[in-house]
Amino acid sequence: MMPGTSAERLRGIFTPNIVPLDADGEIHEGELRRYVDWLIDSGVHGLYPNGSTGEFTRFTAEERRRIIEIMADQTAGRVPILAGAAEANTRETIKACEYYYELGCRAVAIVSPFYYKLTPAGVYAYFKEIADNSPIDITLYNIPMFASPIDVPTVQRLAEECERAVAIKDSSGDLPHMMRMIAAVRPLRTDFSFLTGWDAALMPMILVGCDGGTNATSGVVPEITRKLYDLTVSGQIDAARDLQYRLLPLFDAMLYSAEFPDGFRAAMKLRGFEPGPSRQPKSDVQQLQLAKLSDQLQCLLAAEGFTSQPSGGCKPKPAVNEDEVARIVQTVMGELRKHGV
Repeated sequence: MMPGTSAERLRGIFTPNIVPLDADGEIHEGELRRYVDWLIDSGVHGLYPNGSTGEFTRFTAEERRRIIEIMADQTAGRVPILAGAAEANTRETIKACEYYYELGCRAVAIVSPFYYKLTPAGVYAYFKEIADNSPIDITLYNIPMFASPIDVPTVQRLAEECERAVAIKDSSGDLPHMMRMIAAVRPLRTDFSFLTGWDAALMPMILVGCDGGTNATSGVVPEITRKLYDLTVSGQIDAARDLQYRLLPLFDAMLYSAEFPDGFRAAMKLRGFEPGPSRQPKSDVQQLQLAKLSDQLQCLLAAEGFTSQPSGGCKPKPAVNEDEVARIVQTVMGELRKHGV
């Protein structure tokens, strides 16, 4: 552990929450507060506002700060907050870090530079400047589909040189990449956390050494995501595997059947909240697709006992090929054993 890093490393399920909007498209404070209470009561370990699921780019800088203000006030220290602090440049990002530190957040998450795709040297310089000037711990956020990728040598270098860099959130879903990062960094920094943002691989990611995840499904079915984490860390592999495969179709439907994160907003409504419309305008075709998706999501949630079936009923679920599931799991476990996990 580096000097000055005495806090326990980030662990568990941090929810990247949707921000409810009212009929005018403004932040619905009352509904956001109700949602925060529900997430905490449902067992999530922490909250992660102003992330990709929270559509941070669709809010103004002032609104992003207001979201954290509301959530920090409502949370009142019950769970830690990992606050998304990414702005378009280092100066504004550092100002956000300072403000979220004042609000009592546990750490901030900062996405790698976006729009301009930078080289590893540029990514390193960006995070180094922020880490050297931030009063709050920093989580690096790797999401190569939207931003400059963070490679393993860069993570290792930042972990070695910057005591404020305490974690990485990786949303690539790349299991070998995660293993390489853990192998490179953990011997140097026992306090450094590894979080996965890819719900479809939460169980195997934890098995290879991840400390938890920032998982969008936990904003819709926090009961399942939290239980999957608990089963995996306690070594109840068969039960965890079953839950991972039950979570997969819901995650796929929310992620791939609509423009992200509209599927998660639709599912949130089915859990009894009023998310309101996204600020991204939609065509008539998109509105129709969302209506169809809502029925599909309702069937998936009904299968888990969280809601009733839609009026038209649900098609029987296709049978799971247990032999194929076992083969895949054995392959993953074999790879883990090869790497001494």
